Amino acid sequence: MSLSTSYPRGPRLSFRDFKTADIADVHDYTSDPEVTRWSTWGPNTLEQTTAFIDNAARAHLDADRSAYSLAAVLDGRLIGSVAVWTTDSHDRNGELGYTLHRAYWGNGYATEAVNQLLEFGFNTLHLERISATCHPGNIGSIRVLEKSGFSLEGRLRSHRLERGVRRDSMLYSILREDVIPQ
Repeated sequence: MSLSTSYPRGPRLSFRDFKTADIADVHDYTSDPEVTRWSTWGPNTLEQTTAFIDNAARAHLDADRSAYSLAAVLDGRLIGSVAVWTTDSHDRNGELGYTLHRAYWGNGYATEAVNQLLEFGFNTLHLERISATCHPGNIGSIRVLEKSGFSLEGRLRSHRLERGVRRDSMLYSILREDVIPQ
């Protein structure tokens, strides 16, 4: 990819690279205990959010990048973070994730964002399989993945270390052939 990478746009959402000016908007939701309830990270300190933005903002300078952590934007306002990355370039496997500000939950934005990430992952990164994991109790994320066409592959036991405690994850995946007719 190059510095001029264009990202898919949905009916309401667009993606863009992060910039330093995003720190306050991102910290607004990454410091929220309810937003980070099911995550392995957070609630963030300002220093953690700043480090995340610094890393994400520099990533677009890498011409060979295979990981995209992007700002999700609605009507010019940053409302969340989305990511898609290659996990195995030989087998063309990837993974995706998303976190939205709580004020935007329940409006279909996460599902729209996931569908845009799938388009980018399959059409731009040329992935054949994209997976996602979530906490077994995160019913909202489970619904988003299922609405987006992901299939449940199973439960990964003791998969994540979350705040000092091991926990399971639900593993979902979707194949290029599930989305793009052959």
